Amino acid sequence: MKSKELVETDPWRERNFVLVLEDGEEAFSAITRFAEEQQLTGASLTAIGAFRTSTLGFFDFASKSYKEIPVPEQTEVLSAIGDIAIGDDGKASLHMHVVLGLSDASTKGGHFIKGTVHPTLEIMIRESAVGLRRKKRDDLGIALIEP
Repeated sequence: MKSKELVETDPWRERNFVLVLEDGEEAFSAITRFAEEQQLTGASLTAIGAFRTSTLGFFDFASKSYKEIPVPEQTEVLSAIGDIAIGDDGKASLHMHVVLGLSDASTKGGHFIKGTVHPTLEIMIRESAVGLRRKKRDDLGIALIEP
């Protein structure tokens, strides 16, 4: 993994980063680890690149759980968008959705659970001026940002 802050740090403004993941890295855990290392308490992100394999999710409100959808093939990350907040455990909480392109030009999309990078994933991260808090909602079974 390589990263670079795109502007000098000033405690009164947002920070912007480019994070480039390398072949074989697991994207969800790498982005979460980076957020922890940089002490990001709120941020938005976008990404493009490719995965060797990945897993998407679709939230089933009846069971209050994600149905996992394995994607066991090489895909292009056509679009990825998400946010980073602080979860109930006080740690960085990543929430990201992706649209993946398959070799026949069809797509799959959904909640991003995991993905093995191949050959790269380029992520732009923009820190929020204020921290964000993600809190578990027992009535829904998921954690949502509380404004």
